[in-house]
Amino acid sequence: MCGIVGYVGKKDVLPVLLGGLGKLEYRGYDSAGVAFVKDGQMKVIKAKGRLSNLREKLGDVVAEDTIGIGHTRWATHGEPSDINAHPHTNTAGDIAVVHNGIIENFSKLKNWLISKGIHFVSETDTEVVAHLVNYMYEGDLKSAVMKTIKMLEGSYALGVITLKEPDRIVAARKDSPLVIGIGKDENLIASDFPAILEYTKDVYLLDDGEVAEITADNIEIYDVLGNRVHKEPFTIDWDVSQAEKGGWEHFMIKEIHEQPVAMHDTLMARMRDGKIDLSEINVTEEYINDIEGIHIVACGSAYHAGILGKYVIENIARIPVSVDVASEFRYRMPSPLLSKKDLFIVISQSGETADTIAALREAQSKGAKVIAITNVKGSTISREADFTMHTQAGLEIAVATSKGYTTQCLCLYMIGAEIARMRGEMSQEEYDRFVKDLQKIPDLMKMVLDKKEEIQHLASMRFGDVNEFFIGRGIDYALMMEGSLKLKELSYIHSETYAAGELKHGPIALIEDNTLVMALATQKPLIEKVISNIKEVKARGAYVVAMTQDRYREQFEKDSDLVLTVPDIDDLFAPLLAVLPYQLYGYYTAVFKGCDVDKPRNLAKSVTVE
Repeated sequence: MCGIVGYVGKKDVLPVLLGGLGKLEYRGYDSAGVAFVKDGQMKVIKAKGRLSNLREKLGDVVAEDTIGIGHTRWATHGEPSDINAHPHTNTAGDIAVVHNGIIENFSKLKNWLISKGIHFVSETDTEVVAHLVNYMYEGDLKSAVMKTIKMLEGSYALGVITLKEPDRIVAARKDSPLVIGIGKDENLIASDFPAILEYTKDVYLLDDGEVAEITADNIEIYDVLGNRVHKEPFTIDWDVSQAEKGGWEHFMIKEIHEQPVAMHDTLMARMRDGKIDLSEINVTEEYINDIEGIHIVACGSAYHAGILGKYVIENIARIPVSVDVASEFRYRMPSPLLSKKDLFIVISQSGETADTIAALREAQSKGAKVIAITNVKGSTISREADFTMHTQAGLEIAVATSKGYTTQCLCLYMIGAEIARMRGEMSQEEYDRFVKDLQKIPDLMKMVLDKKEEIQHLASMRFGDVNEFFIGRGIDYALMMEGSLKLKELSYIHSETYAAGELKHGPIALIEDNTLVMALATQKPLIEKVISNIKEVKARGAYVVAMTQDRYREQFEKDSDLVLTVPDIDDLFAPLLAVLPYQLYGYYTAVFKGCDVDKPRNLAKSVTVE
């Protein structure tokens, strides 16, 4: 949550800060603000709402050859407002701080500072940091920040400037991401790569407990004890053009259409002589044959990918798989049941999901080997996991994931196939057929996207709905969890997912005249069962939109109001195609409702607080 940008150099600092914050609005957009030094004064401008409000407040102000920090907020402590927006300052207004994370002991620290006669103006935890830095300041900003963070409990990424040392930014990090952009006669800080891609692709990745002192021509990094740390620069492999819409109306629809390429790149990066090569995660046949179970832990859409992966892996590898929400996993009482014979997989698009990082560390403390599936090289999860499988989705800007989800699913399919092969659960003929089917997916996805107009038409008829329901059985049920979430996230229509066989055990009470029920049935052994469930809801007045494969279409035409299809493929792979129409449905429904598709209310893409 929250986006941080900082700049020191010769350029006009405001376009750099505002441009960077624009690239980070997916991290939070309740309010935004900047602090910069100009004409010997600290200027702080903040505005509730979107970045456009801040731009309007700033007008045509110019601040060349100087320093500044900026912030876009996802509110935690205190409602969205001008006062609660970052940056926050000390009483004199000569120290400014931006912060991502949560200071868990802020109330105790605030009371202590109040006892010292310090007056607070906001409801935030971050204002504590500004006053603490001022309290600790004795002529050296770095020293003051290092003393301050020793008093903080919780998570933080900090950018701090002071009028007393107007040539430097001091940055610090613990459990919240922060990178330092390495430029020529200029340097930057940011919460994420997109904010600095325009200026540099070379960065330093701060680790927990580290503090950096940054000037226009120098970067010094220190550990928690104040010792100098030597780091090798990390080069970002994303293209700056990926952060632009490129003619599309929204990033969401652009990224939905990028899925065939993302799936091709994710698969082909691991194909060697017609076989899947997962040497990057270094799982040997000896290790795989010795494992007793697999745990998958994730949040949100990544969790849904994990559930789909469970069905796939158990189906082909015949090994038990459990899937947990990361925020619940680590708090199992007395503690999660893990052993050294368990394979532990964490999934996170950003690689910075706080709950997933905590689960990863918990698993490692129990001796489990951790494989991470993530889209961001250099992220915390990719660095801390024992092995990492990077998806090749490319930069994803829209808050609601599309290509991030499908490439995560693809990685789980590949892991499942390799485990099945190594454990002797899949013959060579079955393995070869599995790989060939995977290779068909990108082209078949293009065929699904070519029929987007029928999804658009459906959305035009149903965007006024208040409630909608998504049903399926087996692997289709797993997929429908993601389909329902897309509708909720993008259009704010209340939707629920149910295992179709559970309808008669309670949920069918919610069905009334013209209630939309989305029914997915791509698995031949379950088609008759799903048709029975369709008849049950039709008898209660539901409007049923069934989705299946082309070859099963006729079986659904009698009992459904509308039948949508995806191209034929082996049943196991059909969900990889079926998710696209549900993504499109959520997108077009949101567009017809006038929602902000790329930045849904109350959401942020990278959830870096627990």
